[in-house]
Amino acid sequence: LQLVESGGGLVQPGGSLNVSCGASGGSLLEYAIAWFRQAPGKEREGIACKYIYSSETEIADSLKSRFTVSADYEKNIVYLHIHNLKPEDTAVYYCAAMTSSRCSLSAGVWDHWGPGTQVTLSS
Repeated sequence: LQLVESGGGLVQPGGSLNVSCGASGGSLLEYAIAWFRQAPGKEREGIACKYIYSSETEIADSLKSRFTVSADYEKNIVYLHIHNLKPEDTAVYYCAAMTSSRCSLSAGVWDHWGPGTQVTLSS
C-alpha cells in the first residue's frame, strides 16, 4: 500500500483546510487509517484514527473540537478536515495505515506512511 498526502499549503489563521490521503495498491476501506502531525522540533503527534471497515473515528481530546475525518472509498481517499486553524497547527501532516481492528494514536504501531504534506499558518 502506498499513501500520499495532499492539500497542504500556506493558510490564514481562522480558516479551514482539507488534507487528503490517497492510496494505491490497496483499498483504504481494508485498513485502519490515522492522521499524525509533526511540528519542527517536536515529536509526531496523533490526531485521529479511523477504524477498519467503519466510519467510527477517534480524535485526540485536545483536537476534537476542530478536527474531523471523512472518507470517500470510491476515490480511495481519506480526508482530514481542520477548522479554525491556529498558528500551532503548523506542521507536516501524515496519514498512516495498518491492517488491524485496533485504532491507536501512537505512531509506532502503524505499518504504512505517506511522505507528508506541509501546512503552514501565515502570521
